[in-house]
Amino acid sequence: MDKKEAIREIEELREKINYHNHRYYVLAQPVISDAEYDALMRRLIELEEQFPDLITPDSPTQRVGGALLKGFVQVRHEERMMSLDNTYSEDDLREFDRRVRQAVGDQAYVVQQKIDGVAVSLRYEDGIFTRGATRGDGQTGDDITANLRTVKSIPLRLFEGPLSKGVLIVRGEVYMPKEEFARINNEREEEELEVFANPRNATAGSLKLLDSREVAKRKLAFMAHSPLRPEGWQSDSLYDLLEALKQAGIPIIPNMRRCDDLRKVLEYIHDWENERFGAPYAVDGVVIKVDSLPAQAELGHTAKSPRWSVAYKYQPEQATTRLLDIQLSVSRTGSVNPVAILDPVFISGTTVSRAGLFNESEIRRRNLRIGDWVLVEKGGEIIPQVIKSIPERRDGSEREFHMPTHCPVCGSKLVKYPRDVAYRCINADCPAILKSSLSHYASRGAADIDGMGEKLIIQLVDEGLVKSIADIYDLTREELIALERMGAKSTDYLLKGIEGSKHRPFERILFGLGIRFVGATGARALVSRFKDIDELMDADLDELSEIEGIGPVTAQSIRDFFDNPRNLELIERLHKAGVNFSTEKIDEINQTLSGLSFVFTGGLEKMSREKAGQEVLKRGGKVSSSVSKKTDYVVAGADPGSKFEKASTLGVKIISEQEFLRLLEGK
Repeated sequence: MDKKEAIREIEELREKINYHNHRYYVLAQPVISDAEYDALMRRLIELEEQFPDLITPDSPTQRVGGALLKGFVQVRHEERMMSLDNTYSEDDLREFDRRVRQAVGDQAYVVQQKIDGVAVSLRYEDGIFTRGATRGDGQTGDDITANLRTVKSIPLRLFEGPLSKGVLIVRGEVYMPKEEFARINNEREEEELEVFANPRNATAGSLKLLDSREVAKRKLAFMAHSPLRPEGWQSDSLYDLLEALKQAGIPIIPNMRRCDDLRKVLEYIHDWENERFGAPYAVDGVVIKVDSLPAQAELGHTAKSPRWSVAYKYQPEQATTRLLDIQLSVSRTGSVNPVAILDPVFISGTTVSRAGLFNESEIRRRNLRIGDWVLVEKGGEIIPQVIKSIPERRDGSEREFHMPTHCPVCGSKLVKYPRDVAYRCINADCPAILKSSLSHYASRGAADIDGMGEKLIIQLVDEGLVKSIADIYDLTREELIALERMGAKSTDYLLKGIEGSKHRPFERILFGLGIRFVGATGARALVSRFKDIDELMDADLDELSEIEGIGPVTAQSIRDFFDNPRNLELIERLHKAGVNFSTEKIDEINQTLSGLSFVFTGGLEKMSREKAGQEVLKRGGKVSSSVSKKTDYVVAGADPGSKFEKASTLGVKIISEQEFLRLLEGK
């Protein structure tokens, strides 16, 4: 291919990928499968590797993050980024409306949900994203362009239209979806790191990271709320300008409304007071803005806030309930954590009956006693928190909580290490630790064992079938099928999942071992330095501490793990079972089918269906026994059965054995 052909194909691919990114990340209306999208991206990467001088900053391939920054550069905003006046009072809104009408006459208002995120400003030049910055002090902010490029809902290139020429400045909020917030906090709990209090804190912490590759792993999103009027823009309406942003490919806050008067503004506020809990992002209020851009200019601003806008904030939803008990939860690392058992109370859209209490000192600090009336709220409308007790409601029956001296599950004596806030069970055979360890090992980010859920893990441990992670690989069909709710189909599905887990990348298996302080990021750092488990086990403290992201505490934890004979026995047994402990294996077989799901039907000529499934697993894919909308490919051999018909009905892609073999070869 000559360069002219490459330029043409690269432009076509970028246009298609940008379109599909917009459909997926902004409209949530994808029109192609993940496999088809991945094929477009792979082809673009291939061409850009062949012609590296054709790589541009707005290419979709540049979202993965790049070199580590030494710090953030300060940049000056084109116009000051102001904060809004906040109010919790409808009377204040009436006064705001009175002042507006007195100054500029009757006005329509644009109302938007107030997203609980981090304010940023984006700059586009001729439709290309060139810079992004934090609010800072309003005059200057941090240049976080590299981090914002990883946010997939921020278009790197605008669609052709009236806003794709000249300079466009867009203000909005970067936020963390509730689902991603829960995922990250679960991961941080596993790594025994402090959890984020709410999605806004998690977003702010993410945008401050100096490694944009790490930011890319946190699935942040963006919504615009206040573009500056671009030169030559004809309409005087903010609402029209926001609609034009949407047409250009920039996501705006959904459910925006133009209201003719304050009465309709208040209706909107009341409508969303409860509806906000069902949104996939945190909403803490409603923003009201004068729609007319000339009227905005005439109203002007105070020293810190515009006079044409105000934020109405919802009161944090809190509830009082009884603290019925404080129970203990044992994590996979042995930390014994107190949990509040509450008289169930409905708050922020769900019923809350449990809340984490962190540690004994926090219970003392909050003056909590079993039987207390307590004040409860959800941090960021997500994490239940006991805010405080209400001592004046005590009747004398309340009991102080005292941390037990022995594990509530196995009875072993608890220990508390210096500088450690948690008490720990150090009995490796503790059933609670084993169940948590198995759940972690089988999780999606680790060995990813399909069919091994929490209920099955409890059965396996309680029945004595599994006393170590390695016992998973010794399970027989006869043992599994005898368990409650384990029929022939679910047993075979689990056994396939167990077999497939042997071929996961080394970094995921290492993460699955559950070494204290070694999360998914730490496992990747270790695997990038050591090619196999033997090299890692031989590493001394100095070697480990030199690795970026592995500090002295983590290095000591890794060394302690590999100095434990029980752990060495576990690794040896996993080795013998065929579990992958080497980067070389993965390098030899590229993970070209990663994330793709296959179903086989009919007879194959070149190999058995079992062998074909193993080849998929080796390349990072998944094999299922049934067809669903989530299936990427159905491989049809001779005399295909009902799976072929179901795939046709669902619109799942059906390929021949020959096409499947070409996929295995990476073609």
